[in-house]
Amino acid sequence: MFHTLSFKNIFFIGKIMLSLFLSRLSDALKERHFLHYKFTALTRADTFPEFSAEVVYDDRRISHYSNEERVWIGTEDWTEAPADPPDSRKWFTRQIRTLSNCTDSQCSELHVLQRIIGCELEKLPDGSVDLTVFDEYGFDGEDLISFNSDTMQWIEKSPKAKRTKEQWDSQTGRNHVIKLYLKTCTDWISTFINTKKTPPDVHVSVSEAPDEENKLVLTCLATGFYPRDVQMDIRRNEFILEGQTSSGIRPNADGSFQMRISVKIDTNHNGIYECLLNHSHLTLSRAVLTLYDVRSFDGESESSCPVIAGITAAVDLVLVLIVIIYCIYKKILSSGE
Repeated sequence: MFHTLSFKNIFFIGKIMLSLFLSRLSDALKERHFLHYKFTALTRADTFPEFSAEVVYDDRRISHYSNEERVWIGTEDWTEAPADPPDSRKWFTRQIRTLSNCTDSQCSELHVLQRIIGCELEKLPDGSVDLTVFDEYGFDGEDLISFNSDTMQWIEKSPKAKRTKEQWDSQTGRNHVIKLYLKTCTDWISTFINTKKTPPDVHVSVSEAPDEENKLVLTCLATGFYPRDVQMDIRRNEFILEGQTSSGIRPNADGSFQMRISVKIDTNHNGIYECLLNHSHLTLSRAVLTLYDVRSFDGESESSCPVIAGITAAVDLVLVLIVIIYCIYKKILSSGE
């Protein structure tokens, strides 16, 4: 069977191995960030305030509007909060009363005006950046109107927005302010991610599986990393194990993130077990590996993971393996075995 393999076949197999590795790696190399301002205004408030607003950065609230003090309040550990939004509480109150046809200070019916304005930035593995900016409104649970920052025009998404679109399109000064704000949004993200990056601290532990003989639980924990995107797998002899459970990516109190994965392994299945982690902060997506030989396990154990070379080393490794396989193949042919 081995004699039927040509160098072309071996090289093709190597390319497949490399492509599979890089495809799994690409998701971890993607770096996503977003900054959203969210607003809600009500015509009639019972248990909820008439106006509420918050700033969310990468799923974490960093600032909110206080109705009591009528000011924006940031979190204590957030020293570089972005600028305040272009529109005030009074502006939202006027807008919802206009849309609701309310003439007095209190409307008899409940209406809801919602707005989300912000930007989303994604860094791709090739170094390019995919940027999205938006300013969208909803009224009573339906899309109302959105702003196109390229054409500087509003797009109506409901018949109720026709009059609003005409008014806002004519307000060139206001639209210019919004466009500048969206530009500031992306600048703020770029500045912040360049100073906030932290590498993952990875630990691996092995413990006996409860109520199951000949079973162990292998756990990988990555913590303290930023940004949040990470790819982590447990493998045996370079094959990803099935039945892995994940905690998902969770926030730490300091703004960093953590993730834990576990899998049950059979003590009769000897081999090399590894925890492979890819994170965008590690140069060229370095992989963090910890190796275990099940036969050497006795009781409970834990260790930290060393960092080894990533994409460049991985590419070189695959090519070296191809050359080694080819040399062995040629030697076998020459010896007649």
